[in-house]
Amino acid sequence: MSTTTTFSAVSMIETKRSNLRPHTEEELQWWIESYCAGSIPEYQMSAWLMAVCWRGMTLTETGLLTKFMVQSGTQLQWENNTSTKKSRVDKHSSGGVGDKISLVLAPLVACTNVVQVPMMAGRGLGHTGGTLDKLESIPGYTVQQSEARFQEIVETVGCSIVSTTQSMVLADRKLYALRDVTGTVAAIPLQTSSILSKKIAEHPDSLVLDVKYGRGSFQKTLEEAQELAVSLIHTAEMNGLTPTAAFLTRMDVPIGRGIGNWLEVKECIDMMKGGAVTGGTN
Repeated sequence: MSTTTTFSAVSMIETKRSNLRPHTEEELQWWIESYCAGSIPEYQMSAWLMAVCWRGMTLTETGLLTKFMVQSGTQLQWENNTSTKKSRVDKHSSGGVGDKISLVLAPLVACTNVVQVPMMAGRGLGHTGGTLDKLESIPGYTVQQSEARFQEIVETVGCSIVSTTQSMVLADRKLYALRDVTGTVAAIPLQTSSILSKKIAEHPDSLVLDVKYGRGSFQKTLEEAQELAVSLIHTAEMNGLTPTAAFLTRMDVPIGRGIGNWLEVKECIDMMKGGAVTGGTN
């Protein structure tokens, strides 16, 4: 970024609010770096987030926003699995009610001894429950691990679900909480950049996305979910996370019977022990 270029927070807000033109790469880099440094106050970032909700962003803008969010912190580096030839595949859901799939899917896939599942997950946002919040209902479970410990668990156990470390994706850590209290959760560019900044920084070999639509999700219609899926795939692959695949699934009824952090964990434990689970499914 040129040191001679002058940027303005008010100009950034006005440009997006009035839909004058797409933000440039230099503008978005300055915006995220300045916010992480504390130079952009929350009230100006909130105004910009609302402008993005109203006006949207191009796919290129979204990809660049995600890039600089990733660069706001450290990124994981993995050793090549040349001896075991195991792929590292992460999975993410766009969220719903009673969505506990990751808690069962990660260990299930790891049991194949073919694929490892490194999963850096998120907390509750809006009306949806967060995978980390569910796991923390287990006494003694710690979602905050060092990068080295996270990688060690993945290599030895086959899967691990943790939060991003304190040194990773600082921009998303700050924006995640701000979006939750400013009514800017469901904007597709902001959803995309939040989801993928964590995943790209985690650096798996590939990514599978469960994009939900219906009454219990952020995207109410199939068309909205398709738009989010396109944004996610384009942004992931623009930032080198390829292949990325997306499945569109309905969220009109809760998944399973348990709703609430510990109830969902218990249901998953019972299921993995061979117990029958009935109720709403996708």
